[in-house]
Amino acid sequence: MQGVRSVWRPPATELPGSPLAAPPLPPTTEFTMSKLRFTISMSLDGFVAGPGQDLDNPLGVGGMSLHNWVFPLAAFRERFGLVGGQVNESSAVVEASLANIGATVMGRNMFGGGSGPWGADPWTGWWGDNPPFHHPVFVLTHHPREPLVCEGGTTLTFVTGGIESALAQARAAAAGHDVSLAGGAAAARQYLDADLVDETEINLAPIFLGDGEPLFGGLGTCNPKLTHVRTRRTARRPAPKVRPKLSRRPTREEPRPAGTPAGQDRRRR
Repeated sequence: MQGVRSVWRPPATELPGSPLAAPPLPPTTEFTMSKLRFTISMSLDGFVAGPGQDLDNPLGVGGMSLHNWVFPLAAFRERFGLVGGQVNESSAVVEASLANIGATVMGRNMFGGGSGPWGADPWTGWWGDNPPFHHPVFVLTHHPREPLVCEGGTTLTFVTGGIESALAQARAAAAGHDVSLAGGAAAARQYLDADLVDETEINLAPIFLGDGEPLFGGLGTCNPKLTHVRTRRTARRPAPKVRPKLSRRPTREEPRPAGTPAGQDRRRR
């Protein structure tokens, strides 16, 4: 089966002449607003993690299979200091999702460590001493904590002021580059509901999870409002073979096709 990558953006409401349009900038003014880009893998039935998430199974039952398309890729493995890997149609998807990212925002559940106060020996993330970001990361939380400085240029700052404060700090740290919204689903829904996401990229995995963490659950009717930008087929995988089991009992002898030798006129059942 093929994976499908679709990109969506909020509708263009701030058009010239619109009551929401900003006043034009002087010709000599240069201004670049970084985009908040959200990339995530989702099942065909709309889940981005399976049921039963915990520290031993952070993506829930079956959730890891959402990312089977990316694990073997050289572009993905390189971020973790691994050599080798595959190069296929999905490689360009990964490379594009990483391009021009200067900072990342994520939720407490994405960072991990459970809920509640951090404690005397706080959680330091899923990624070890050298996380794969290599730029500033801002973690949404209700509980204060000192920044965590890691190897490889990653510093994790814990933000208690809400989603807009985290985004403002990330944009300042990105210095004109885009900001990645890494998830998880709860943090993503907050940003989508507040209409703060500029680009949503969904990597649609050809699986059904049946239950778990829905990406768009609880956002209400026709929310978020998105405009489709593009869809891309990615690496082709063998489609599963399905052979229906049929049982029938003929009521009469079937005619033998012309030219069929006697004794070979019965069809396999």
